[in-house]
Amino acid sequence: MANPAYSRNKGFTTPPREMSAEELQAMYNAPAATASTRSAAPATPVTATNGAGANDVTGPAMTIEGTMAKTFGLFALLVAGAVGSWMLTTVNPAAGMMAMIVGGLVGFILAMVSIFKREPSAPLVLLYALAQGVFLGAISRIFEAQWNGIVLQAVLATLAVVGVTLALFASGKIRASAKGTKVFLIAMVGYLVFSLVNVVLMSFNVITNPWGIGGIEIFGIPLGLIIGVFAVLLGAYSLVLDFEFIRNGVANRMPAKYEWTGGFGIMVTVIWLYTEILRMLAISRN
Repeated sequence: MANPAYSRNKGFTTPPREMSAEELQAMYNAPAATASTRSAAPATPVTATNGAGANDVTGPAMTIEGTMAKTFGLFALLVAGAVGSWMLTTVNPAAGMMAMIVGGLVGFILAMVSIFKREPSAPLVLLYALAQGVFLGAISRIFEAQWNGIVLQAVLATLAVVGVTLALFASGKIRASAKGTKVFLIAMVGYLVFSLVNVVLMSFNVITNPWGIGGIEIFGIPLGLIIGVFAVLLGAYSLVLDFEFIRNGVANRMPAKYEWTGGFGIMVTVIWLYTEILRMLAISRN
């Protein structure tokens, strides 16, 4: 029902347990520690659990700050790969096209391995970020050559969607709900079916329009533009789910290694958002 990067682990999908009135009263009645007792107390390691029934892991727990730091690091690596791929495509378009295909394929394989792997792997996530950077850099340069200025517009639009969604989530104005997530699931399945049918029709030349079904106009508006707006809304809600899962992971005190899972999940959603916005802008330019 959401990003598969999180859904395989109950630590992300299980909301933190609310404390009962008796537990809160007992905490209130407990004597406060003095400065001397706090300084004399020996440091004890933090015990965190992945929430999936595995053995407890002794060590640092997952934090919001740590997750954000790893997320920014992953996007920095993605940008580095994108810059290199952009330059390669500018000099040699054929090599850039090959880089786009290889980067997209390698990124997809690494994403599947990371999703179904029981434990998060930092090297796999880092390689995924680099491969996706190569893919995005090449495809962005191809689009830019056809529609001047479109990449900057797509980047700014993506940052706007992510920033607004994060601000609304942090302020508590939007939250994921069971009903909303069910609607999201139905909408996502419908979108995936549409995309699959579109690819099949284009592959067999049933539709010769470069955008496939998306090139068909309804009341003068390309269907692909309408679907693109719909996909962006799905991406925004998917970000809300990502933030919710990360918050659950922190509240459930999962091990710090799962911060890589948090960064990976956000990156998957943001990359999808960017490509959808890039495609939507290209259709609108036509």
